[in-house]
Amino acid sequence: MEFKELIKERRSVRAYQEGKSISDDVIREIIEDALLAPSWKNYETSRFYVANTPERIEKVRACMPSFNQKSTANASYIITTYVKDTSGFTAGNPDNELGNKWGAYDLGLSNAYLILAAKDRGLDTLILGLRDSVELRKALDIPKTEQIAAIIAIGYGAKEPVLGARKSIDEVAHF
Repeated sequence: MEFKELIKERRSVRAYQEGKSISDDVIREIIEDALLAPSWKNYETSRFYVANTPERIEKVRACMPSFNQKSTANASYIITTYVKDTSGFTAGNPDNELGNKWGAYDLGLSNAYLILAAKDRGLDTLILGLRDSVELRKALDIPKTEQIAAIIAIGYGAKEPVLGARKSIDEVAHF
């Protein structure tokens, strides 16, 4: 798919088809694409925890509010984190006022690549920020050295999402 078409077609999907699973191989390919995203000093601190079995999917769902459980029924999940105190740091000290926000920035780039790679393979996604991070950390054995950022639902969309209004270039760009 052409890039411009890909970014126009990628939408947040809140309904997934029942009975259509994703192979671990396809998820691996998508994560490999996400790893091509740029990162601070090429540290690559993004981490991915995949919930693609019924048991792991239920563990993740138990950590989400009910409205997110409902909108992601029948999806698998990729939980994204970044290693703290690495991007934006030299010898354990922040290089500027952003500190660990550089890790979030790098992970955001990885997440963008991930959702576009998923769409390029015919999959749909929804990035979720509301979750019980304490329980999610326990459920997936996520180390405390990593900051949990997002749960990304991934699956085959059950309905066509609508492109919402976007701001004009004059509202966001200053020349």
